Amino acid sequence: MPKIEMSSGDLRVDRRLAFAEGLWAGGDAEVAADLMAETMPEAPHWAVGWLRFGEMAEAAGRIGQAIEAYQRASALDPGDRLGAALRRDLLRKTPVIERLSSGFVEGLFDDYAHRFDQSLVGKLGYRGPEILAAALPERLGRVLDLGCGTGLMGVAIRERASLLEGWDISAAMLRQAKAKKAYDSLSKQDLNSLQIGGQQWDTILAADVLIYIGALERLVGWVAGSLAPGGVFAFTVEEHMGEGFVLGEALRYAQSEAYLRELLAQAGFANVALTRETLRTDRGQPVWALVASASVLVTKPGRAGEETEFA
Repeated sequence: MPKIEMSSGDLRVDRRLAFAEGLWAGGDAEVAADLMAETMPEAPHWAVGWLRFGEMAEAAGRIGQAIEAYQRASALDPGDRLGAALRRDLLRKTPVIERLSSGFVEGLFDDYAHRFDQSLVGKLGYRGPEILAAALPERLGRVLDLGCGTGLMGVAIRERASLLEGWDISAAMLRQAKAKKAYDSLSKQDLNSLQIGGQQWDTILAADVLIYIGALERLVGWVAGSLAPGGVFAFTVEEHMGEGFVLGEALRYAQSEAYLRELLAQAGFANVALTRETLRTDRGQPVWALVASASVLVTKPGRAGEETEFA
């Protein structure tokens, strides 16, 4: 995949963007957008420039111009690593994108990995691993931590797992997780393209990762087919008080309780428990989450001829 160029390659164009960003930061989005409208024809193949133009136009209330600029940026960045398609989607009356692109999520967390723990836990009071660990049974057996990030979840439940694996799309996040020495194995995996295989786990976790997926049907189906009989699926999502799921302005999804309950039931889960907790703060305000746990319905003889029970 081609590298995203942060520079247009033309010093004059780069300086104009820097000047426009200064105008925007100073509260003059209208003039900033005007300057970018004059500038971008000189750099028509610069995705970053079109993205910034779109942001300025949006801030100025020029929605049509913003959508066009985001469209140009998206066409130049097919993997949507910059998130231009997502920003365009938010401007539609009815958003249609059901998950963040893998390229966008990978790039986001590769850049964020080195300061993730300090920023999320130290500044925002993130409690995902803590509240998810409290919703789990004491014995977890073989555990898979989806979207393990820097390994905070692994540290929280290491002593309760007989085997602990972590998967994440970001190599930089996996390096941070490896340094914590909580996992038996770590693997770079894209949660948008998982295929059911022969391996099964007793517990599958997803702490604060489903906010980047939105439509959960495919992933929940994969989890149901990848849990051992009686296995537990536990996860957190940001709470949506309406129906289904929505993409917020911060480019994170939120899901409703009714959506989760229906989806888990359709996938064959039982013993569904949902609680409401404060996940973290955002701009000084609490971010409410739904903490879910459920077990697969079917139980079969375990390896030693006895039923395996972790639910």
